[in-house]
Amino acid sequence: MSVKALRQAVDGLLPSLAPVRFVAPDGRPVKPPAGYAEPADELLREAYRRMVLGRRFDTQATALTKQGRLAVYPSSRGQEACQIAGVLALREQDWLFPTYRDSVALVSRGIDPIEVLTLLRGGWHCGYDAAATRVAPQCTPLATQTIHATGMAEALRRKGEDSVVMAFIGDGGTSEGDFHEALNYAAVLRAPVVFFIQNNKYAISVPLSRQTAAPSLAYKGIGYGVPSEQVDGNDLVAVLSVLLAAVEHARSGEGPFLVEAHTYRMEAHTNADDPTRYRPQREVEEWGTADPLARLETYLRGRELLGAQDIEEAKEAAEAFAARVRAGMNTDVEADPMELFDHVFAEPTPQLLEQRAQLAAELHPQED
Repeated sequence: MSVKALRQAVDGLLPSLAPVRFVAPDGRPVKPPAGYAEPADELLREAYRRMVLGRRFDTQATALTKQGRLAVYPSSRGQEACQIAGVLALREQDWLFPTYRDSVALVSRGIDPIEVLTLLRGGWHCGYDAAATRVAPQCTPLATQTIHATGMAEALRRKGEDSVVMAFIGDGGTSEGDFHEALNYAAVLRAPVVFFIQNNKYAISVPLSRQTAAPSLAYKGIGYGVPSEQVDGNDLVAVLSVLLAAVEHARSGEGPFLVEAHTYRMEAHTNADDPTRYRPQREVEEWGTADPLARLETYLRGRELLGAQDIEEAKEAAEAFAARVRAGMNTDVEADPMELFDHVFAEPTPQLLEQRAQLAAELHPQED
């Protein structure tokens, strides 16, 4: 390969020098880079409705944790543009591989909120049918879902399905070996998978500066031959535009694509975390001025795509949704200890059968 051809090949992998942006933090439109089209008006209106509902769901889930109805809840407040755009960029036949912080995305995908919260409540399963919803179980171990997503994408390609897989991952997950193995494997096989990094600046308490020396996490795709892009993760218009392009790239047979969204986690890592110990309040307040929901609302109102009635209807729908979540979660689950032995082996081992019998005898002793 000539030097010129090599230069062109490398340039084709590089992300934009600055994150792609359509809307400024104050809601004003700005001129995006060439090559990106603004999503359809109705899609943006739908995104707004889902963001309002998603934020209300997130607030309600946080409250349920404080009430003891959830064992843990990782809030995604401030990251709604990423959560909603990731779902809207996919078709029904596409697969989503989420992390533990992506409950809002799952709700936006149409999964029952009570099923979404089953795992975080302490249930032994993920709560929903992964095959029926085409949403993998929420992944707690960092980055392992990226390998699963790549494998699924390759399987779908071999089956001849016109499907794409999107793997959500946080900035901390990009430091894991599984992430790099998934990128390499996907690139070699040209698997139809989009790796979507929600860079919220902290891996629990570890700031981005202690995680990487790269100018942007988007550059991590270059060494594996994966084209990449970076986008303002609090600008839903930009995130949706970039993800739609990335998904189309993968669906058309061009292989994987990596997108990094620059966003911010407004709440604690989980209810067990104290963020005041590792990040300054001034930083949180600065990111609060770039709120993705307020930004989209201002932008849509400026374009006369959103009126007062639309805003009120979205809020009312969100409140009704939150009430349904409360009603569903404010019931006690009757645990069956015998479920410990279900779904362990297709053919139970003698030891498992013996243990099952012992527990059954203790729970239901024969009366004299």
